[in-house]
Amino acid sequence: MSWSSKIYEDKLSLNIVANQWHEEGCKVVFTNGVFDLIHKGHIAYLEEAKSLGNKLIVGVNSDASVTRLKGKHRPINNQEGRLAVLAGLQCIDAVVIFEEDTPLELITTLMPDVLVKGGDYEIADIVGGKEVLANGGKVEKLQFIEGYSSTKMINKILKNG
Repeated sequence: MSWSSKIYEDKLSLNIVANQWHEEGCKVVFTNGVFDLIHKGHIAYLEEAKSLGNKLIVGVNSDASVTRLKGKHRPINNQEGRLAVLAGLQCIDAVVIFEEDTPLELITTLMPDVLVKGGDYEIADIVGGKEVLANGGKVEKLQFIEGYSSTKMINKILKNG
């Protein structure tokens, strides 16, 4: 499968594929984020997320969403570039952009079997968690690898640049 075939234009086209995966008996895992500068921590996190099921879907904040959440100088890499890098990772089966500030609408459309977020969230605070649990799914919190942060990387570049 080529990396470009993992990129979906919208949540509805991805939902068709996710439903097919469910019908085939696959456990679908979902996570989301900005993924602006990919680092070792991201790779470990995504590989661990994939290990919780058969198919991993990653929702990626749109450029406009990132700017609203992180400020006018973000993202560093545009959404097309961030999608391409993620789609190139073996552990990821599908990527899609979402325009909203949270992935709630995407999560409730896809209704994954497992919803995953990083260790800085409490299970009760994970967007879409209540909906996934009510549908019989699971919500998992994964630990970050200390010392890896896109924001810290960007700040270091700006300081040394």
